[in-house]
Amino acid sequence: MKPPPFTYHAPRDVGAAVRTLAEVKGKVLAGGQSLIPMLNMRLAAPEHVVDINRVAGLDGIEAGPAGVRVAALARHAEVERAGVHPLLTRALKLVAHPVIRNRGTVVGSLVHADPAAELPAVLAVLGGSMRVARWDGGVRVRDVPAGEFFTGPMESAVGPDELAVSAFFPALEAGGGAAFEEVARRHGDYALAGVCAVVTPRTARVACIGVGPVPVVVESQDRDWRRVAVLVRESTEPEADIHASAAYRAHLVGVLAERALRNAAREGAAARDT
Repeated sequence: MKPPPFTYHAPRDVGAAVRTLAEVKGKVLAGGQSLIPMLNMRLAAPEHVVDINRVAGLDGIEAGPAGVRVAALARHAEVERAGVHPLLTRALKLVAHPVIRNRGTVVGSLVHADPAAELPAVLAVLGGSMRVARWDGGVRVRDVPAGEFFTGPMESAVGPDELAVSAFFPALEAGGGAAFEEVARRHGDYALAGVCAVVTPRTARVACIGVGPVPVVVESQDRDWRRVAVLVRESTEPEADIHASAAYRAHLVGVLAERALRNAAREGAAARDT
């Protein structure tokens, strides 16, 4: 199928982009790996599409002691190759297929807010944030914590007149470890369920995908990973579909949570021993 007709905009700077969004409330095109299929299948029919690929200054990756800031046009493959954050790198290897990762953007995936996607869980478990810009007589930005950013399945806190310009992934605490575990029918498919975990000397945090309308985050100071896994499983709201029953997903997320916690704890212990 062909996409429905729309008016195309190609701003060259952030100011022009947010001014355009303020005027027309269009859909933003970055990597296009979610939007283009939705247009072609007529699942979306915006009157305006705002292509940000020519916007200057939105393609950087900034790594520092506090963490990593990924700009809106940084591609999955580019961030993966940079290796600037261990958990983010692991998650990116699980995203779709290489051809998708070559075009898809990290920020675009986060704004798409698919509850079965890996990157929202990474942002959530790390307690990261999204930087969003809008036009108010000038460019105004706000930082939205991950816990407030994902508002529902395929829904985020980005308003129709706003542009997500970057994502911030905090660094792992010294002596901490991380892991990402998921099960999919085929590599590159959306996971039936998945878990990423961060274990530090003080606490453990888990974020789950595919078992709730947004990433399910659980924090515990318990070091009995089996008990924590039970808590994780009880915190989820899995639904059945043609691929798996709700009961299977609930069981699977518990198994993956215990595995991820053990692997993250092992990595943290090895880091402290070096």
